[in-house]
Amino acid sequence: MGFPEIDSAVFFGLITMVTWGIWVVLGNAASESIDPRTAAAISYLVAGPLALGYILVTDASLVITARGGLLAGVAGLFTGIGLISMYVGLSSGSTTVVSTLGAMYFVVAALIGMVILGDEVTITRFAGIAFAIIGVILVSQ
Repeated sequence: MGFPEIDSAVFFGLITMVTWGIWVVLGNAASESIDPRTAAAISYLVAGPLALGYILVTDASLVITARGGLLAGVAGLFTGIGLISMYVGLSSGSTTVVSTLGAMYFVVAALIGMVILGDEVTITRFAGIAFAIIGVILVSQ
């Protein structure tokens, strides 16, 4: 009997979940050992070459349009702000609270999708967002 096939989105989503969970815990430990801003910078100094190396060993396209490059750059700006904010938050607060609130990024993305990008607003989506907010309140208590 072989292993069941798993959807690649689920597979990579699970990898993301586990690695980001580990990242937050290690980031917390780093922020307790050195200045959290320095820890954030070191994290990205390691992550950047890893991402570039991945491009080189896969069949990723190196074509960059002006729009795509600008959007990716602005996304990187917000990623950097979030990264620094997380490390500073970890150095002064609870890993449980900082990581749980940070993990709520999907609610922000869902709201932007529905309000600005025209994604369909449904009772199910609204309930999911409400339950996520309730979950954060419960976890952070």
